[in-house]
Amino acid sequence: MKYLVMVQGTQAEYDGMQGKPSPGCPAWSEAEMQAMFAYMGALNDDLSESGEFIDAQGLAEPAKTRLVALGEDGKAVITDGPYSETKELMAGYWVLDCASLERVTEIAEHVTRCPQPAEAVKRAVVIRPIPDGAGDI
Repeated sequence: MKYLVMVQGTQAEYDGMQGKPSPGCPAWSEAEMQAMFAYMGALNDDLSESGEFIDAQGLAEPAKTRLVALGEDGKAVITDGPYSETKELMAGYWVLDCASLERVTEIAEHVTRCPQPAEAVKRAVVIRPIPDGAGDI
């Protein structure tokens, strides 16, 4: 079965990765950034070798996000991010093809162990099954 595995983040966390700390979001050093990239690269390599990897992407910071909604007048309302009503947004994802929910849960647990500064917020990983057809929803 296919699964979407998502990690979340905030604008403040992206800022910390760019060397701009804020309360609860430390500035990342170059070594910490390289450790994260190496860890995720090795994970993606392992998933490719096992045949479970379909796709994975890190996403741009929330400040580069755009929200398009339908206004009461029926016209589009376009808002640039980040949004005060939503703190956490998807920061990255994997699409995996795993034999079981237990296997994808094992992978998600591995993702939670990604290196980061000691003071950084530990984020949960979200797993969503991708139904094969309309009858699976």
